[in-house]
Amino acid sequence: MGMSGLREHGGRHFAVTRSEPDDVWCLELSEAVSAPASWAGIPNAVTHLPGRNLVIAVVPCEDRTVEPTMCFLRNDEDIEIPYEIMRWFMEMVAEDVQHCRAAMSAADSAVAVPFDGQ
Repeated sequence: MGMSGLREHGGRHFAVTRSEPDDVWCLELSEAVSAPASWAGIPNAVTHLPGRNLVIAVVPCEDRTVEPTMCFLRNDEDIEIPYEIMRWFMEMVAEDVQHCRAAMSAADSAVAVPFDGQ
């Protein structure tokens, strides 16, 4: 899993991370949290880390008949996600869906060369 992006909006920071469990890709939108103060002196250290997930996009990467889905997570509280942040996240999801579908098409069109044993 790695952080794919960090955006600030209205004083809040949001992070997108990617993970690839089994046969899907997941993009996770979270409200980012500040990195530990002890990291301040480390060159090129990140300033924010992913926090609790707000939305998870699940992109199937092995079966194009399965549609990507969105999971919205709540912990008994209303969480507002700014439009621009949601749009940024959905653009990243769309790019991953396109990339995944292109990879599946390339795999489908690959020609297998039979091995004749010699």
